[in-house]
Amino acid sequence: MQIKTRKMPNALKITLAQLNPTVGDIDGNAQKMLDVWEHHQQDSDLILFPELFLCGYPPEDLVLNAAFQSEIEQKITSICETSKNYNCAALIPTIWVNEGQLYNAALLIEHGKIKNICNKHKLPNNSVFDEPRVFTAGKMPEPIDFRGTKLGVMICEDLWHEEIPIHLKKQGAELLISINASPFDKTKYNIRKNIALSCVNKTGLKLIYLNMVGGQDELVFDGRSFIMDAKGNLSYQAPAFETSVTQGKPEDSPKYRLNNCNELIYSALKLGLKDYVRKNGFKDVLLGLSGGIDSALVAAIAVDALGAEHVSCVMLPSEFTSDESLHDANTCAELLNVSCKTIPISDAVKVFENIVPNLSGLAHENTQSRIRGTILMAMSNISGALLLTTGNKSEVAVGYCTIYGDMNGAFNPLKDLYKTEVFALAKWRGLPDNIITKAPSAELRPDQKDQDSLPPYDLLDDILYQLIECDDSSEPSALADKYPDEIEKIARLMKNSEHKRFQSAPGTRITNRAFGKDRRYPITNHFVNKIAKAK
Repeated sequence: MQIKTRKMPNALKITLAQLNPTVGDIDGNAQKMLDVWEHHQQDSDLILFPELFLCGYPPEDLVLNAAFQSEIEQKITSICETSKNYNCAALIPTIWVNEGQLYNAALLIEHGKIKNICNKHKLPNNSVFDEPRVFTAGKMPEPIDFRGTKLGVMICEDLWHEEIPIHLKKQGAELLISINASPFDKTKYNIRKNIALSCVNKTGLKLIYLNMVGGQDELVFDGRSFIMDAKGNLSYQAPAFETSVTQGKPEDSPKYRLNNCNELIYSALKLGLKDYVRKNGFKDVLLGLSGGIDSALVAAIAVDALGAEHVSCVMLPSEFTSDESLHDANTCAELLNVSCKTIPISDAVKVFENIVPNLSGLAHENTQSRIRGTILMAMSNISGALLLTTGNKSEVAVGYCTIYGDMNGAFNPLKDLYKTEVFALAKWRGLPDNIITKAPSAELRPDQKDQDSLPPYDLLDDILYQLIECDDSSEPSALADKYPDEIEKIARLMKNSEHKRFQSAPGTRITNRAFGKDRRYPITNHFVNKIAKAK
């Protein structure tokens, strides 16, 4: 009599494909999966891909399109046919329609057949996520018997609810697998690790955590997939912001880690910009280089993301532009090895002064900014380069920016970066000292300085952090007692500039409270936000 023995979880050869999809590129995403599958079909039992990889994440309302659903179904049929002679299986994450209901699913495909379908049970409806709007929640997942091992497969949010891994353990799961499209923010990695550790501690099971990598509109996915053993130790760690295909052996773990906060954020901004440009069919970018710190940092990010040959800068001086700014812009361009044209706008300003009666004050300042924006947009149209805008989160928050002027552009790498963080990144990147140390100025009137209108940036950012990142908290703050007038002023500026943010360019999200889907305030609104006072 033949005795069958179960294959131990550690004996399974599982390949982790930390890849970068493009939303809507069904053929391209499928080919990326098939390339990995074919390459590893002899040395692996199972290949894992990130959440909804076939259609890209987040697909938003694309999934409601009947033609889109039909193409997905046809592609799954094609994938099954192509893989029918492969020795290993694959977990293919995709949308899936069953009995008229649409699911966020993962299909276990082996020898050309769909052997199992796992539907996402917990659908997130917070922050940037609104999956219940388009998907039906699946039933509580059950273990999958695969080649003698029971696999507990979870899709992203399912891992964050302890009843699901505990249920899988009770039902006999011997190995936990979590496939994810978890976007980056500055705190996310430690939260993920703690959630995974809690899961492992409560089940006593090894956990494979696979995450997506790449930029998608305002989101950027950092990868950093990992394997945690049954004792809660990391036995493998994939790189951050890079694609990686591995069986997750400890010796494969990269020795290089992005532990430095500035380096981590900068890598996120680089990949966010690179993928936005590349996935939207552009090769080159254009920006206005003012001699100030914001545009200098954007230029550096663009050069590091795309290469200096794909970055063009334009200096647009007016009568108020200092010689220092002209010098700093040229110094920065030389440092980054990018071209920088100089196009004075004084003549154009005089034309507007003749056309518009009594053009003075704020209107005169904004006209200068809008002339610059118009010139940059024209140059973008002529060259085909994508125009970058350069306002930071502090300025965008209080409306210290000109709509249809310096806000012109298709993408803003600094959109979720406070001014104090801009200073830190510029220093870390090694930009010219004078650009970092001189007093910031829009240079739209004589001797203008940012601090004429705003508190010092360290104080401004502390206040903004409380008003933006902590506005769902009633925790008291010493700021409320010490700076009540400043808080009132900043809160009113935020409220009154909401319409500008609704029309601003997208930009890479690095916090969990970015302007956009994270924070949805009405434009028409009479409530001025508060900070709770210390008792």
